[in-house]
Amino acid sequence: MTMVTLTMSRTLRNISFRTKWNQTSTSCMYSSDKSDKESEIPVNLLQGLYSAQDQPSTGKVYDKKPFKIKLQAGKRYSWCLCGESKGQPLCDRTHQNIFLKIKLRPIFFEVKETKYYWLCNCKRTSNRPFCDGTHLSPEIQELKKYN
Repeated sequence: MTMVTLTMSRTLRNISFRTKWNQTSTSCMYSSDKSDKESEIPVNLLQGLYSAQDQPSTGKVYDKKPFKIKLQAGKRYSWCLCGESKGQPLCDRTHQNIFLKIKLRPIFFEVKETKYYWLCNCKRTSNRPFCDGTHLSPEIQELKKYN
């Protein structure tokens, strides 16, 4: 079995994502010009408490780049997974409209410390709701318009 590796580098508002892609996995490595503490990959403190985190499908791609937002420690947020929210990247309960027939539910999350975080807008991240660089993949970048 051969493994094809593609390395991409993109700078997004003072954070440099270096992403290593291969055909067998979509692993991602973060690096930053800042200290190790600031380049630490964020974790959802509520992961495992809500079943919505385990939804296998993803919503429509809202944007091909992440959204930088300041989040407060201890506050509960809901990240839009369906991609239909008008207040992206956070949920505005659009999925509850019975006429849209959306089966996806938001991802509830909290953060450890108050600071700026990158939230995923392509809805394909494996570290919901935080961006893991999946938007840099050719299949996302080649989209001509948002679904």
